[in-house]
Amino acid sequence: MIKLYFKSNIDSLDWKDISTEQIVERVTRNVKPGSIVLFHNNANHVEEYLPLILEKLQSEGYKIVPVGKLIMKKNYHMDSTGKQVED
Repeated sequence: MIKLYFKSNIDSLDWKDISTEQIVERVTRNVKPGSIVLFHNNANHVEEYLPLILEKLQSEGYKIVPVGKLIMKKNYHMDSTGKQVED
């Protein structure tokens, strides 16, 4: 049985108009296997920090996928805690 629970556990804070360096450091310091990082496509510096973050995480062995690839679409139910559980 596979249980999945999706909730962003890292807010990049890119909406706060902080520097590229601060965003890269915040995300890469806090990411762990299974992390979901919240980014905003209209944030300042997105063209600068996103490639840096993706490159660093991939060099550390992380696989970057969109949330839509993680969500079960068939043969699942939601348990009482909101987790997707494979049937």
